[in-house]
Amino acid sequence: MAKDKKGKDLIAYCGLYCGECPGHQGIIAYLSRDLRKELRKAKVEKIAETLATASPFKEFKYYKETYDLLGALVKFRCKRVCKNGGGPPFCKIRKCCQKKDIDGCWRCELFTTCEKLDFLKSGHGDAHIKNLRILKRKGEKEFLQGKKHWYSAIKQ
Repeated sequence: MAKDKKGKDLIAYCGLYCGECPGHQGIIAYLSRDLRKELRKAKVEKIAETLATASPFKEFKYYKETYDLLGALVKFRCKRVCKNGGGPPFCKIRKCCQKKDIDGCWRCELFTTCEKLDFLKSGHGDAHIKNLRILKRKGEKEFLQGKKHWYSAIKQ
């Protein structure tokens, strides 16, 4: 598959657009790395315990946990897109599309009721469904030129 950084390979099987993904963009990972570096440089870990005793800085008691979380965010990267082996290796959606030999769920008549897509709701609401509908109606080219949903609250 050709590596088209702004094209069709950024459309995941589920309809999400990898170009909108914070893990693929890397911004959070790079900022977290840089912040950890600055915190070490300023030796904040040495003064965090003392700062935690002062009323306006009581949250410094969580400094170690915060620093560890930043370390986890440094790893929040996805250098390969879904269609080139990126994303979760256990993805049932990818396996289903590959088995059916289709570009994505929008090529399947069952996507609006498919339970395999349900696990995306907690992190994306119904953004993937909105994207899939656009892809089915307008095609990949128009989808790439238009609005792409990353998170959309599900209307009750």
